[in-house]
Amino acid sequence: MISTRQATLNDLVSIMDIYNEAVLHTTATFDTETKDMNDRTKWFLERNENFPVIVAEYKGTIAGYAALNKWSDRKAYDITAEISVYVHSSFRGKGIGKLLVQSIVAIGGQTNLKTLIARITEGNGHSIYLHECNGFQMIGTLRQVGQKFGKLLDVAVMQKVY
Repeated sequence: MISTRQATLNDLVSIMDIYNEAVLHTTATFDTETKDMNDRTKWFLERNENFPVIVAEYKGTIAGYAALNKWSDRKAYDITAEISVYVHSSFRGKGIGKLLVQSIVAIGGQTNLKTLIARITEGNGHSIYLHECNGFQMIGTLRQVGQKFGKLLDVAVMQKVY
């Protein structure tokens, strides 16, 4: 059984572990250095009702999380958020990513947000599919904007307007 709920401070160790695994082993994030609890706590506490974090639990274990993040620090962009979704490698292929995207998009629709942006690294067709299923449209590709694991990478940009 998979369920989602609002994240709490007690979830930060799991969130940090899931994110750090992505940093070290995937191109889902262009971070190249892991995060510590001070960083994750600051990240979590800087949020408001427009920028929630949810977790997915699978058989009592936090298996993934999703967040709506500020697109920019400029005030005019307060109506726009960037979606991020991470599932621990041990739990991929169980529908957790799908549930996280559906849930965080639904929550975003109940806020003051007007637009969600997704940046998806090349080669992640599954993520593109999940976003398309939740109303995101492809708006372009940024060519060779990141480098990780010795490879230049493109990033697809998708958008959902509420």
